[in-house]
Amino acid sequence: MSQQTVFAAELSWPDYDARVRDGSVPILIPIGSMEQHGHHMPMNVDVLLPVEFARRVAGMTGALVAPPFTYGYKSHQKSGGGNHLPGTTSLDGATLVAALRDVIKEFARHGVRSICLVNGHFENSWFIIEGIDLALRELRWGGVETMKIVVLSYWDFVDKATIARLYPNGFAGWDLEHGGVLETSLMLALYPRQVSLERAIDHAPASFPPYDVYPAKPEWTPVCGTLSSPKEATAEKGEILLQVCVEGIAKALQAEFASAS
Repeated sequence: MSQQTVFAAELSWPDYDARVRDGSVPILIPIGSMEQHGHHMPMNVDVLLPVEFARRVAGMTGALVAPPFTYGYKSHQKSGGGNHLPGTTSLDGATLVAALRDVIKEFARHGVRSICLVNGHFENSWFIIEGIDLALRELRWGGVETMKIVVLSYWDFVDKATIARLYPNGFAGWDLEHGGVLETSLMLALYPRQVSLERAIDHAPASFPPYDVYPAKPEWTPVCGTLSSPKEATAEKGEILLQVCVEGIAKALQAEFASAS
């Protein structure tokens, strides 16, 4: 196996050890979910996209990409359609927190001192923070004081100018982008064979009341599972998103991890 790979798990252990033991090489951990994304896309969108962003950024920064988290926290009705939809397969928050804590501590044991969690599933956000907090606390108890962790979601690097280019008819907001233009465009650019745009359902953006109800009320979610229409998605828009987000993530990591290199 070539030592030029950016995927940590593809290295032999001696090659991996040589790369990370001095703490100079960051580890990127993609975190996704298995979640329905409408009739036109597969359920692993939230894994495929952060892995690809991590791969591209690693190639630019010298980082290594860890195996992704392929399950995430429960889908929320107002951001992912809801956990009641068939196929969506989720973890309890405590499970995700514990797994993240353990993985972070293991990389620290290897010598890693810079980690970036590349999130691809909105609902993971607070549980990522809790996992980090617990891991850092326990590492400090063990005498590890120099660990630095960056958390980011790729869509946060899409600036207002890019939004204006992608949504000339108006932007409904990130909370309604589940299975919409952003994710579909990225998938068309990266994995066009996994997108069946002819099966996409064109519908008005979902409308929710300003409160939540549990158990979820299935009638609140569009029956197709997407929260806005993907009809304006194109591979060209996906390429724009790739460029903006990859450059933004790479700059952020270079700024935050500069002292480690």
